Amino acid sequence: MSKAPKSTAFPHRHLLGIEGLSPDEISLLLDRSEKYVEQNRKADKKQATLRGRTIINLFFEPSTRTQTSFELAGKRLGADVINMSVATSSVRKGETLIDTAMTLNAMHPDVLAVRHPDSGAIKLLSDKVNCAVINGGDGTHEHPTQALLDALTIRRRKGRLEGLLVAICGDVLHSRVARSNIHLLNTMGARVRVIAPRTLVPSSIERLGVEVFHDMRAGLQDCDIVMMLRLQSERMQGNFFPSVREYFHFFGLDYEKLAAAKPDALIMHPGPMNRGVEIDSLVADDFGRSVIREQVEIGVAVRMAVLEILSANIPPPADRNL
Repeated sequence: MSKAPKSTAFPHRHLLGIEGLSPDEISLLLDRSEKYVEQNRKADKKQATLRGRTIINLFFEPSTRTQTSFELAGKRLGADVINMSVATSSVRKGETLIDTAMTLNAMHPDVLAVRHPDSGAIKLLSDKVNCAVINGGDGTHEHPTQALLDALTIRRRKGRLEGLLVAICGDVLHSRVARSNIHLLNTMGARVRVIAPRTLVPSSIERLGVEVFHDMRAGLQDCDIVMMLRLQSERMQGNFFPSVREYFHFFGLDYEKLAAAKPDALIMHPGPMNRGVEIDSLVADDFGRSVIREQVEIGVAVRMAVLEILSANIPPPADRNL
């Protein structure tokens, strides 16, 4: 008896995280993103796929890469894109997140791309609006589109995700990027290690299906992918390591530590990079092995795919339960 064909539909109204997505759903998002990588390299990058749709970028934290790529993604698909400045909005005047959601909902947007400093805040907002919501990063919880763009970058270079050995190194404790990548890579059959000082590893992280190392050379042994993380000093209250200089000595990626990984191991970083702290400049700019700039390029394609897929699941305002 032949197997039933895989569904090509994405059954979720929002993209709030990677946790809970199936391998088929992740593959659908990656496959759709792939076509936009090539589209974005053409002279005429614009399409009318989302003409008439309205996308609002609502970022409660500063962002360069994520917000800009969501804006580019929406405009290249033909949507109307609004970047809402929280610094000058009613939020600064004391308006609650729920009131903000209700106000925006009354304007009938089709998609909200939201970044917020509190874990779970975007889920709360998504329960109060009738449009699609994309999590652009919430606290230390998740950053799903970053994990998708990282996965597509790896897949394009290595041809697969399954069976790869991936090391995620640095400030795992405060990193939503690490959490989303752990969920995605485990779901797609990769092996994941985390490497960090004991003070920057969440308790019981082994439950997420990762191996934990506190020594870079041991952790990087035979790895296919070396994914560095930014030190998130804005989320740190207290001393997590003696000094930046000592942190780089033990946990900053340089060629000496990288020698433990496979000779063709890829070097990744979600940005912004702290050169000389998390990663040596020579390593970051290694043309043959670093895919850091490629990650930025692929980020636009991934966000185009997510906007297209979620918009297809959202009916016109007149048909929603307003």
